Amino acid sequence: MSDSKGISLRTKRKGRPTIGAPQQISGPVPLTGGAPRSNGGKSAFEAPPPPRPQASGKTSDLVKKRYSTRFNNLPSDYDATAPPIPSLPSLPNQYASSNDRRGPSPGKGPSLAVDIKALRDPNLRPDRYIAGMLGNASEQDIDEYQSALKKMRNRTSVDLQQNVYQNRTQFIKISKEAEKLKGEMRALRNLMSDLKANTTALRTASSQAPASNDFDTGFPSTLSKRDKRSSVADRTAMWNSQLQALWKTVEGSQKFLPALPGRHVVQNAGLWIELDNATWKSRRAMQIILLNDHLLIASRKKRKVEGKSADQRQAPSKLVADRCWPLLDIEMVDLAGTSESSSGRNKVADAIMIRGVGQESFTYRTEKPDDNDKTSLMMNFRKAVEELRKSLRSEMESSNKAKETINYFASRDPGLLKKTELLETLSDIKDMLIEVDGKQQNLRWVESQVDELDIDIALQRFDLAVQRVEKLNALARSLKSNAVAQDFISFKADERATKLAGLITRELVDTHNELKKTKRNVSWLARLGFEDRAREAYLEARSKTIHKRSRQCIFEGNLHQYIWELSFVYFTIIRNTVSTFQTCFPPLLMSACVKWAKEQVDAFNTILARQLSSTERGGPVWTDCMNQAKDHAKMLSEVGLDFKSLIGRDPSEQGSNGPLGLGLA
Repeated sequence: MSDSKGISLRTKRKGRPTIGAPQQISGPVPLTGGAPRSNGGKSAFEAPPPPRPQASGKTSDLVKKRYSTRFNNLPSDYDATAPPIPSLPSLPNQYASSNDRRGPSPGKGPSLAVDIKALRDPNLRPDRYIAGMLGNASEQDIDEYQSALKKMRNRTSVDLQQNVYQNRTQFIKISKEAEKLKGEMRALRNLMSDLKANTTALRTASSQAPASNDFDTGFPSTLSKRDKRSSVADRTAMWNSQLQALWKTVEGSQKFLPALPGRHVVQNAGLWIELDNATWKSRRAMQIILLNDHLLIASRKKRKVEGKSADQRQAPSKLVADRCWPLLDIEMVDLAGTSESSSGRNKVADAIMIRGVGQESFTYRTEKPDDNDKTSLMMNFRKAVEELRKSLRSEMESSNKAKETINYFASRDPGLLKKTELLETLSDIKDMLIEVDGKQQNLRWVESQVDELDIDIALQRFDLAVQRVEKLNALARSLKSNAVAQDFISFKADERATKLAGLITRELVDTHNELKKTKRNVSWLARLGFEDRAREAYLEARSKTIHKRSRQCIFEGNLHQYIWELSFVYFTIIRNTVSTFQTCFPPLLMSACVKWAKEQVDAFNTILARQLSSTERGGPVWTDCMNQAKDHAKMLSEVGLDFKSLIGRDPSEQGSNGPLGLGLA
């Protein structure tokens, strides 16, 4: 560096310059930029000013020049009291550029937000809404808005599906609780009915006089005190004895009153006189007998006495059945308080009128006005009619319950409509109890298990679904003494197992090239009893794979290359299929896999013969292609198959070499 450029502090010189001592300056140097120096707690004006070098030499001049430099000095005409500069006014929207109206850039976030409230509006006009939202939007904004709508749709679909599953679960739970409460109320009602029937029977047996069970007019009394007990067996024996005595005493009564379960005599009303409805005159003597379901009217007739000299007036009388009505078809009216008896109260005060269904009426008066035969007859008649109506309502309720049960099971599973015999017996077994793990359960519990199974199948929880099917099948096998319940549970389990097997088979076909999933799906199908379907579905899927891969081999003029690709595809897939089959299926089904492999080799021979038909048999091209195919066929020896001798044979000639025409290594 020359001397004309001046001296520099960064220039290395041999001689060191001499710096003079510092001198006192007139004022403090303002501190601008950098951190203030420490003054020992004193202010900048109280601290002593920094020393300044004195002027002595070129170096001293440079240092003084550097120390005297000031930065950020305000101009001389600066006015601190002037107001600040006003901000620029914003332009109206109509004068703004298109870039300003478009919104933020894509990097800053989506410019168009999806308005959920607007989409939920039932009066939404989609065309106007889209025109207003996307009228000035760019292509990128439209794509982003479309992706936001798809995300919202997917989220709404997932929420809807979850709500459906949740509502179904809650509905099933509430149905179970309601059915349980209904069963408890039904059991309570049955118990109350039994209690009432037993109480009524005990009261009747204790208050009934001995004469009420016998007939005062010739009916034999052969019943002991033991026969008057209120137990069901003794009552049945007593009723049968009374009915047989009635048949013997009243001639022709067996024609009107054949033996039926529960039919018995309620009251022998004694002697009555039939009156003419128009004149109230006596016509003939009658006997009225009230049964629990019929009212029998028997006329008294004199027996014929043999001999000419015999007096017919002294002949004994007999009872002959004259009329018999079902209690629900007639009406018994007491004539003591009716207007018809006002003109002849003495004649019909102790009479009753019986009106039939065909508007025919008969009037009867008791021969013993002082006795309470009429009062007891009227009371017992009303009581018997009420009991008949109750039993009829009970039968109708039972029939409705049976229909309700049939409709319940049929609506839940329409497949039961095809099994008419099983459907007819459901009304009888709806309250049947079966033992499950030491507990008594009814068939509604089985329906709850089927509901859980349907949910698992719908959610494709195949492992849990297979376990539930196995549990139902085990329960059906344990019910050997109950054939109806066993058929019902087996039908439910088989129907769900078929549906479940279809879903698993479809997954097996979709994932046949994955060993782990294939093994799992085949295991599930074997546990369900569909092992043959699993085998057929797997081999068919592998056949389609071979066909697909072989079609992808394109002949481009090089026959040797084409045969190499074709044979490699065929024998590689056959080897992998046999290996997977040996891992997933039991050895007893291996013959089906060997047969399938033989069919695929025959298909390969057909293609090979067609491709080599244009070449000379035994020539170099033919020999190279055939040797290449046999080399690839050696891969089958890894899985225990030896098909090398079958390569190149005519498929029609291979049937003479045994059932499969192959050997096992």
